[in-house]
Amino acid sequence: MNRTPWRRRREPLDHVDMAGLLPAPGDPVLSRDRLSTLEEHLMNEIRQAGAQREADVDEGLRAHPPRPGSNPETGAVASGAPRRTGRRLALIGAAVAVAVLAGAAGAAQLTGGEAAEAGGPPPGSVRASVVQVAQGTTEGLGGTVDRISGAAVREQLPDPRPGQFIYIESEVSWLTISEDADTGKSETYVQKLHPRQVWMSPDGRKGWLIEPGNGTTSEEGMTLEGDGETPEPSLNAPSYDYLKTLTTDPDVLLKKIYEETEGQGNSPDQQAFTTIGDLVMEQLLPAELTSALYRAAAKIPGVVVVKDTTDAAGRHGIAIARTDETSGDRTEWIFDPKTFSYLGERTVQMRDAEGIKAGTVIGHTAITERAVVDGMKELPGSGSRA
Repeated sequence: MNRTPWRRRREPLDHVDMAGLLPAPGDPVLSRDRLSTLEEHLMNEIRQAGAQREADVDEGLRAHPPRPGSNPETGAVASGAPRRTGRRLALIGAAVAVAVLAGAAGAAQLTGGEAAEAGGPPPGSVRASVVQVAQGTTEGLGGTVDRISGAAVREQLPDPRPGQFIYIESEVSWLTISEDADTGKSETYVQKLHPRQVWMSPDGRKGWLIEPGNGTTSEEGMTLEGDGETPEPSLNAPSYDYLKTLTTDPDVLLKKIYEETEGQGNSPDQQAFTTIGDLVMEQLLPAELTSALYRAAAKIPGVVVVKDTTDAAGRHGIAIARTDETSGDRTEWIFDPKTFSYLGERTVQMRDAEGIKAGTVIGHTAITERAVVDGMKELPGSGSRA
């Protein structure tokens, strides 16, 4: 979090006489310990929001459920529903899930009035790009999912053994909110595209993250081992060992997803879609489970095919997508148009909302490496360490 010193506002002229009767007030300065405590509190709030998958701006969100039958492309809903400020980038294991969320749930910068007047993006951020958005269709959805599911089975990676680590390397960029602490006015930017490296043990107890591009970690990275007792793994905090136990029947799997995520997110359907998306993005899954997850996703109302989109690396692909009826943004899972292998994910605003114009790309990822390695921080192929 960027700290900007608090500054007292200039007093209006009618306060001059009173000022002469009182000792001059000092500028309050928080101690270093207090600043550290407040910063840690904010980071905890960000982590907790990410752990809930689709973080609500406030509890009022559930008072404005999406209208049944709303258009999956326009996302039209009753007014008054706040949009989410961030979303989690990955689900990586029961013990390490919370720690990794600090860099994935979005970033918030609080500034004083004078800093806000100067304008400009927060450090490490840029204006979000606005693109011409292709409309989605349900035509050809079944056949596309069949091809994607078949490709997932063919791309099976080695089953990680105890002591080995799952390695995921990607390029990522997510929403950043810059807010003026005095006026409450906020502006929206996106992080500069930056690399992210994650190592995870199959049992979910050990992990490491390197993501210095947005300030989440130093160049050396950070441990993702949780403090205290490791929680039971679940869909919201999975490990590879846990995922191996899941059914590969798409109907039974989808039912389980709806049951375990009940009450989360902006709607049951959107939450189910997002849960599947998080599982396939930054994890290593048994091939048959990956195939079943894609087939389950095709059964969720509002899911469409987008015939042309691009991932964070600029690779064109075909996408399976769904628009959040409440926030109006569409999440696209992007696949190679020839091999149907997974490339990455894009989130694009489908309608104007909260100052964000339709067509604004508010999230972008590209998976560049997915492998099994023999040690923590080991890089695939070379045996060298990051």
